[in-house]
Amino acid sequence: MRQFFTVVAFTLLTIGLFAGYSNYGIPQIEPAPPPVEEKLDLGSMTMDQFIALGDRVFNGKGTCTLCHNSLGRAPALATITDAASKRLADPRYKGDADTIESYLTESLVKPSAFVVVGFGKKGTNDAESPMPDVSGGGIGLSEAEIAAVVAYLQDSSGGEITVKIPTGIENEESEATEEAEPREAISDPVALMTKFTCGACHMINGEGGDAGPNLTKIGAMRERPYLRRALLDPNADIAKGFEPDMMPPDLGEQMYAKELELLLDFLGGLK
Repeated sequence: MRQFFTVVAFTLLTIGLFAGYSNYGIPQIEPAPPPVEEKLDLGSMTMDQFIALGDRVFNGKGTCTLCHNSLGRAPALATITDAASKRLADPRYKGDADTIESYLTESLVKPSAFVVVGFGKKGTNDAESPMPDVSGGGIGLSEAEIAAVVAYLQDSSGGEITVKIPTGIENEESEATEEAEPREAISDPVALMTKFTCGACHMINGEGGDAGPNLTKIGAMRERPYLRRALLDPNADIAKGFEPDMMPPDLGEQMYAKELELLLDFLGGLK
């Protein structure tokens, strides 16, 4: 009997230690709370305020600087208004824009209308852009936010600001507010990668961009701990031929723990 109680006590102690370590010893991966985004009171905005909004969207929610930066992953935008005129006249242009403003707007929602040479998806002969439509997916810019980014691009590149602050649109408020409910966890790995626009930089089976490592056989090349570290701390190990700071450093904070494990299962199976 004494031996029985000893075994029971040891078992309970082991369970308690394991539970304690699980809850307090292992870092908990929780998504960041929905960002508190400003209410867009378009009716009272000045053009300077509208341009400032475009600046914030460009450098924040729009994730534009992940590619449009000094690393040269995407075309430079410092002289975009001058470049836009030349692109509209280029025989390769296949869009519907007829002004610099409409071209800039089109380039955000239909980026494949014109692809700068050397920046297209691999294997498409620069006919298809790796850039996603910023009005959908995990970015989801509103009509007003897109217009603000265009105004910001015109201003920052020294061009004439032709954008008008949208009217006839009710005061907009992003879905992400203080009172917003947490989003539902995504249970499909492909949908998860789409939400976080992984395909803009990573190729799988011939689909996607090549700004980041090809993931087609990543499961055969890397162990799970490496893949986890690559998602949670992307600068810890830089793949040969690529630069640091090319991947969002807070991806682990944006995902639920179950989504992270789902993605790791998916990547581990790519062999």
